[in-house]
This record gives sequence, C-alpha cells and structure tokens, in this order.
Amino acid sequence: MKTTISNDEFYAGLQQLPKPQYPFPDFIHSDFQQQRQEYYDWIDREYVFHSKEAREKHKKHNLVDIASRGCPFLKTLAELRPLASYAANGAMMDDYWDRCSYKEMDEICNRIMTLLTGDESNEPTDNGIFHQFWVLRQDCIKCEMPERLYKKFIKTIHDVLIGYSYERVYYRANAIPPLPVYLLIREATSGAHPFCQYVAMQKEYRQFPDEILEHPHIKRFHTLAAMMIGIHNDIISLPKELHREEDTMNLVKVLQQEHKISTTEAYMKALELHDDYLKEFLVLQEHLPPFDKWQDMVYNYVQDLGIMIAGVYAWHTNDTTRYVNGGYVDGEYISQG
Repeated sequence: MKTTISNDEFYAGLQQLPKPQYPFPDFIHSDFQQQRQEYYDWIDREYVFHSKEAREKHKKHNLVDIASRGCPFLKTLAELRPLASYAANGAMMDDYWDRCSYKEMDEICNRIMTLLTGDESNEPTDNGIFHQFWVLRQDCIKCEMPERLYKKFIKTIHDVLIGYSYERVYYRANAIPPLPVYLLIREATSGAHPFCQYVAMQKEYRQFPDEILEHPHIKRFHTLAAMMIGIHNDIISLPKELHREEDTMNLVKVLQQEHKISTTEAYMKALELHDDYLKEFLVLQEHLPPFDKWQDMVYNYVQDLGIMIAGVYAWHTNDTTRYVNGGYVDGEYISQG
C-alpha cells in the first residue's frame, strides 16, 4: 500500500531531493548590471498600475537576468535589450493577468501581436505592458535584427501567448490537465522558444540560411530546450505551487494525478522525464545531419542552445525570492469574466 506525505513534510525533504543538472557551462552577459538598472527603471515608469509591493517584488526577481544568462554572447546591450524586455515583461504580464479568463487573455494576446507586427504602429499613449511590447519592436529595429529572424522571434512569442490563454482554462476551473495536454501547453508557456530563436543573434549564427534554422533536427533541439526549461521551472516553483490550488500547470501535480502516486514519487518521475529530454538533446548533438560548410557552426549553435538552457536554470537557482511562499507576485488584475 502506497503512503503519501503532507505538503509540509514534502517541503522539509525537498532540498534533499536530486535537482536537474546540465553538462553545459554557465555564463552571464557583461552588461547584466546595466540591464538590471534599466529593468528597475521600466518597473518604476511603466508598472505604476501595479501595487508598490508587487513592483518591489519584481525588482528582487531580476527577471532580465534570464536573458543575460540565456544569451550571454550578444555583442552589445542594444542586442540584449529586446530579449530582456521579452523575458521580464512576459513574466510580469503573466503574473499581473494571472486571474484573467481565457477570452480576456486571448484579447490581450491579439493586441500584443498587433504591436509586435507593426500593424498597430502608433506608440501607445499609456505606459504599461502594451507600451513595453511596442518598445520591444523598436529595440529590435534599432539593433538591426534581420527581419526574417524577427519574424521567427515574434511567431514564437505568439505561441507563448496562446499557451498563456490555454492554461487559463485549467487555472480558472482549478483543474489539473491530462499529461498530453500539459506537455502541449508547457512547451509554449515555458517561454523558451523565443530564446531559441534569439540564440541565432549571437556570434555569426545570423548567417544561417532558413533551411538550417527550420531543419527538423534543429527544431527538435528547440522543443527539447523548451521542455527542459518548463520542467525545471516546475521543479523549482513546486513549493510555491503546492501552496496555491489554482497553480495546476505543474508537471509534478500532473504526474501525481496521472499515476495516483505521492508528491515525492511524482517529483522523481518529473526529473526522470527531464533527464530523458537531456539525453536525447546530447544524442542529437553528437549525431547532426550533414550541413556542409555550416557543420562546425551548427554544432556550436547547438552548444549555445545548451548554454541557454543552463543559463535559464542558473537564474532559477540564483533567484531565491520568486518561487518561495509569499515571494511571488499575486495577480492583481480583476477579471471581468
């Protein structure tokens, strides 16, 4: 007969459980301190609709460090700024609109995309999240991001936003999704696919023709990166999400429901799935298809995808405030639905 443990007992033993490990080195962009200061300024200027408590918590989270660690080889702060904006504002909007409905999130998604595509070209008159996405587009233009890479970048941002909408169906119903549904949504909401596209802004990778960036072998790396980042986020955020009933989009909760097992057993299954994805990533890296003159550069690009994964994980483990009980920012938007 299986025994279960309480959440409090699980918290006590959580630090003793194994954690994800990566065979990739960890770096941080040389301008990360300057990017942090810009981030603090964004919050003070753009996020006045948030409570002071929420703004101060977000400052402690240093969300722009996700970009600084994920793409540490960008040449300039100007190149880092769009990715930092996406990382920070994407996370803060997810927090703020945590309690909105599927329909409301879908409308938010559509508005953001009109700003990113330039269909809505006029600068929003009010500060806030929408204005920041308009600024993101301007920053991509300023750093001379190639248009074809920009289109790939915002296409994946669109997929993230669709995932945000979809997961709210389960949040609002306080329902844990079946595993196949979870995997589909989490690949998007991990937020990693835009990072994978932005890795091509580093070094000489922007020279890659589309047939390389769109190759099935390369796209599989992007999926594996997204799943590893989503799972290690779930593992790290588990103490917070066990405290909140509506945080149902966590692999440990999904596996616990799927297999009728304890929290600890589900945790270990989640880590096993993560490690299977990592093994597949390494096998695919060692068995690249022929890319002719691009072969060595493609190998290095894949290695930098690995560094990106390790960098995002390093942010998760260096930040000790966002994923603890009381350290997260509660959704302050009041849904009309």
